[in-house]
Amino acid sequence: MREIYFDNAATTRVRPEVAELMLRTMTEDYGNPSARHILGMKAERYIRDSREQIAKTLRVDPGEIYFTSGGTESNNLALLGTALSRQKRGRHIISTGIEHAAIYKPLDFLRERGFEVTILPVDGEGHIDLSELSKAVRQDTILVSLMYVNNEIGSIEPIAEAARIVKEKNPECYFHTDTIQAYGKLRLRPRTEHIDMLSVSGHKIHGPKGAGFIYVDKKIRLHPLIMGGGQERDMRSGTENVPGIAGLGLAAEFYYREHEENKKKLLGIRNRLIDRLSDIEGVRLNTRAEEGFAPHIVSASFSGVRAEVLLHALEQKGVYVSSGSACSSNHPAVSGTLRSIGLSGEALDSTLRFSFGLYNEEAEADLCAEILKEILPDLRRFVRR
Repeated sequence: MREIYFDNAATTRVRPEVAELMLRTMTEDYGNPSARHILGMKAERYIRDSREQIAKTLRVDPGEIYFTSGGTESNNLALLGTALSRQKRGRHIISTGIEHAAIYKPLDFLRERGFEVTILPVDGEGHIDLSELSKAVRQDTILVSLMYVNNEIGSIEPIAEAARIVKEKNPECYFHTDTIQAYGKLRLRPRTEHIDMLSVSGHKIHGPKGAGFIYVDKKIRLHPLIMGGGQERDMRSGTENVPGIAGLGLAAEFYYREHEENKKKLLGIRNRLIDRLSDIEGVRLNTRAEEGFAPHIVSASFSGVRAEVLLHALEQKGVYVSSGSACSSNHPAVSGTLRSIGLSGEALDSTLRFSFGLYNEEAEADLCAEILKEILPDLRRFVRR
């Protein structure tokens, strides 16, 4: 049975070149990067090279890249690090109702400790209203954190314009964006987009799990969350994950070197699947084949069948998708994103996410749609009984 892996927003298959490099750092160049001997120096060179590779993709200084264990830690560092370092200046933070748990959980933590959090609404396509953002910014606002690409429906927020508005209203306010689903798929330019901090996870770009980074503009001051030996210039102590960092840097270099080709391919698959799903009865598309949506995500609701039932029926046919954020599946709940865009009732429990990577082809979109046409009638009849 042919496998169709349409769950790349959850994680991606590591590129062979990345895996080969990581193996070398574990079996040959395995020194501690803090050691003073030659093996330590080799390990430290992998970290330096990766920092430079990533900085080039964003057109920033290598010294503004800090390695973490992934997107969740990067998001936590941005939010909690800002709150700890700036709480004497203000205790107001702005975000949205469609953020990942790695954002809204830290926000809940801060709210419980006396911080005020303003949650911006979104329209039916998952986009914020810039006028609402402008009204929400105050002199005591210390941080605005907006997701660049939504991980469930693929909507792209107007980040550059949002950051410009924030800086005009309050130049001292920090601006952070979760770019975990945007990095590699879109060209990100923190300098010109007025972004102070952005978070990235390696396993979304055909790199390793357990490795990520946060870009922090050199004028920004964050309080570290992990303290100890002073690694990562005191921002994130602990012996560096050299294999993960090396693999992350190489994956980033590949993704941006092939950016236009990859984006064109992903858009082709996305648009093909949207077109085919539009022909199936009882399907509501939550993603549009438009510029306001990322090239690698399609969200669709299937009337008359629960998402979990349909997910496992597809799995039996060799098609792998998700019913929302993979991280949130550890604590099942109704999606805040789907509620925020206006879904209710049956649609909340009948939505699947299809997401694409470098190893997918347009023909797989056709086959996936054909399988859905085949299994949906039987599943719907079963539910009606």
